[in-house]
Amino acid sequence: MIIQKAFPQTNLKLTLILISFSILLILSLHSYAQSSSNITAEIQSLNQSILALENHTADYPSAAVPSWLDTGSNAWMLTAATFVGLQSVPGVALYYAGLSKKKYAVNSALMVFYAFAAVLIVWMIAGYNAGFGYPAAISIGKYGILGYPLPAWLGHYEASQTIYGPSGSPLDIPTSTYIFFQFVFAAITPVLLAGGVLERMNFKAWMIFVPFWSLLVYSPVAYWLFAGGWLNQLGAVDFSGGYVIHVDAGVGALAAALAVGPRLASERKLEAHSLPLVLAGAGLIWLGWDGFNGGDPGGATIDAAIAVLNTNIATAASAITWMLMDMAFFKKPTLVGATSGAITGLVAITPAAGYVNGWEAILIGIASGSIPWISLYKFEPRLKVDDTLGVFSTHGIAGIVGGLLTGVFADPAVTKYIDPGLTGALYGNWYQLGIQALAAAVVFIYDFAITFGLLKLIGLFIPLQAPPDTLAIGDYAMHGEVAYSELLATLPESVVKKEEVTEETTEEEKDPKEKGKKS
Repeated sequence: MIIQKAFPQTNLKLTLILISFSILLILSLHSYAQSSSNITAEIQSLNQSILALENHTADYPSAAVPSWLDTGSNAWMLTAATFVGLQSVPGVALYYAGLSKKKYAVNSALMVFYAFAAVLIVWMIAGYNAGFGYPAAISIGKYGILGYPLPAWLGHYEASQTIYGPSGSPLDIPTSTYIFFQFVFAAITPVLLAGGVLERMNFKAWMIFVPFWSLLVYSPVAYWLFAGGWLNQLGAVDFSGGYVIHVDAGVGALAAALAVGPRLASERKLEAHSLPLVLAGAGLIWLGWDGFNGGDPGGATIDAAIAVLNTNIATAASAITWMLMDMAFFKKPTLVGATSGAITGLVAITPAAGYVNGWEAILIGIASGSIPWISLYKFEPRLKVDDTLGVFSTHGIAGIVGGLLTGVFADPAVTKYIDPGLTGALYGNWYQLGIQALAAAVVFIYDFAITFGLLKLIGLFIPLQAPPDTLAIGDYAMHGEVAYSELLATLPESVVKKEEVTEETTEEEKDPKEKGKKS
């Protein structure tokens, strides 16, 4: 009996011990799981903190530095874009003002300043997505023709990773950075075009022309050759705008000069009134070009460094070559000539900067210092078109020269850093030279036709050229101000009196009660 009663008590104790052990085990495992989870979370947090410190972003919200963002590339691209912006304002503004006659200095600079501002507005409304939008709005088979011309100003879109073009090419920078970088390229194109119609174009006609031209000419060509559109898909390349910017600007200037008509007969001669302004503008343009070509790879890469170096090599070679051409034919080197040669060098190396090596950059510089020189002084006069600053030769011809030589010199030892497989005729790929020639012809014909047609359409509603009596006076008649106070003394007395009467009338219209008190 005693043994029978002991067994149940022993089983009960054993059961209680097992239950207690199980509970302790479960609690221990739960505690361990929580501890492991906390340790994992702490490790992840520590890794994020280390990454934030490495990127110098520890004080920002985590959303500000997503995993796809390369802060170094983003910093370089914003800097490069600012360099390119400085090329226009004040670079080209000073350069064109200095090359113009004294009485047109304000008008020349203001045409540049207005174009820069106007393009930014149209760029945000429709230009960027027309030129770089993804996916394509218009395509023929697999070939992209144009993006959707839609606004690019929504916050979540601007903060997203850059994805552009018909193939959806990615970059490790925000879309807002890429929008701004591509804007300064879009802006400088009509800015350069202005040089073909300075000293006579009606400013109101210019105000209408610029935004429409940017949307109808620049954005489509950018899509074809920058964003991966149909010319890119056929194999044509344009590293940083030899065709998209400079052929567009040069051919556009030729078409615009033809549509607007020539300057006054007594003024059809280049009279640079301020060489210091010319030099200051040219210096900003030259060094600003480091951002122009150095930013095209889309980040702080090896190819960006190669492009910057090639840019300066070709520019120096071209400036010296142009000076030697001046000395051979005109017996003297000139500052205007040297700066012109520097600019043609910058233009010609642009389509090739990240595709060629150093000695090829020198050859491109020699070609750009001589062929555009011949075009400006021997070929353009035969066209009998009043291209004020020779933009067709210095940008259009130089851009074509650079684009074709890209098809010759593209070096696989360099292109492997940006476009593996791209080679020029010198390395056995003659197709590249052929497709570069086709792309030049397409851009030339399209640009000329649209530019000339657009201006003729505008001319149906507003005169394209300022009236002769306005041109006889210049800035004061166009804008009511002059660059140099001594010009006021040269104004006809009738003009000054007319201005005084206009000012009095305006004051009376503003305050008719005051007029009653006086009477």
